[in-house]
Amino acid sequence: MKVNKSVKARFKVTRTGKLIYSKPGRRHLLEKKTSKRKRKMRTKAALAKKITKNYLRILAM
Repeated sequence: MKVNKSVKARFKVTRTGKLIYSKPGRRHLLEKKTSKRKRKMRTKAALAKKITKNYLRILAM
């Protein structure tokens, strides 16, 4: 099965098998977003366990 390149670019698999990703919304139109909101978007987030199984299949793992 071929790997979905868009998913591969957005997610990274950790050693424990979790998928982490960068939160969206930090590219443009940042003036109207509060500092708190921008700061929270800086952190990485883990994908929900229910969805992880499907995304790992898309990543051909």
